[in-house]
Amino acid sequence: MAAEKLSVVKAINASLRTALENDPKVLVMGEDVGKLGGVFRVTDGLQKDFGEDRVIDTPLAESGIVGTAIGLALRGYRPVVEIQFDGFVFPAYDQIVTQLAKMHARALGKIKLPVVIRIPYGGAIGAVEHHSESPEALFAHVAGLKVVSPSNASDAYWMLQQAIQSDDPVIYFEPKRRYHDKSELDRSAIPAPLHAARTVRQGTDLTLVAYGPMVKTCLEAAAAAEEEGKSLEVLDLRSMSPVDFDAIQASVERTGRLVVVHEAPVFLGTGAEIAARITERCFYHLEAPVLRVGGYHAPYPPSRLEDEYLPGLDRVLDAVDRALAY
Repeated sequence: MAAEKLSVVKAINASLRTALENDPKVLVMGEDVGKLGGVFRVTDGLQKDFGEDRVIDTPLAESGIVGTAIGLALRGYRPVVEIQFDGFVFPAYDQIVTQLAKMHARALGKIKLPVVIRIPYGGAIGAVEHHSESPEALFAHVAGLKVVSPSNASDAYWMLQQAIQSDDPVIYFEPKRRYHDKSELDRSAIPAPLHAARTVRQGTDLTLVAYGPMVKTCLEAAAAAEEEGKSLEVLDLRSMSPVDFDAIQASVERTGRLVVVHEAPVFLGTGAEIAARITERCFYHLEAPVLRVGGYHAPYPPSRLEDEYLPGLDRVLDAVDRALAY
């Protein structure tokens, strides 16, 4: 099959459609996912083609949605739950961390919970409060959950396929500011492992590590730095739990410097764990401290101020300059 150019939204829709076609036990459920097709139209057309019993419009009750998905998984189904916006997930947090994440261990491996929770996340869409959060570290901290985020259409398609096929619960974060970015999708390709990081640009002077919405920003930073004679390697992390530390280590051993970038606040963010681990693993290879770029340790601001809050090209390049100055 020839590669096609799709937006991230269309790729996720195609992946859900493939899963629904291939396995009658796959269900899609969430607020407005059926007749409306989701607020971002990610599930557009699925209820029409697969029926209300498999693409289910739920009440506005996130805890009930996830609790129902857990029950369905116990009965052999593979529910794919949509949380409409990142900030709406917290009523379901108890179900996710005390039930979904722990049931497999609690049952000594006898019970599997193949539940995928899709969460559009991140800012830069001019939204109101509770619509632009980046809570991935809260879930990555919880043992028993897999936490991933694609940055492009190909990964959006394949990583969702792999998440649905997984017997473990997966939190699948969708970078909503990149929903309409288009890239090539080859449905006949062999995908990379779900939790493997990927080098998306090679370089020799410094490694930039990012995931989800910030991968594109880091690629833009690398292109800008090249004009000044700096060679930056960009690594798309793809998975926040587990983290592919081996890939990061291999890159840092070549470049000697590391900057980690994410939209979420720097304080106790994913970058903090990466910085600590890589400092331990690569102490004698590092030419500079591991630096982190991210949001501020403050509530997400009104949309008029979000450009000041979110890390952008200038803040990434400033960290690059500081690292290279050592």
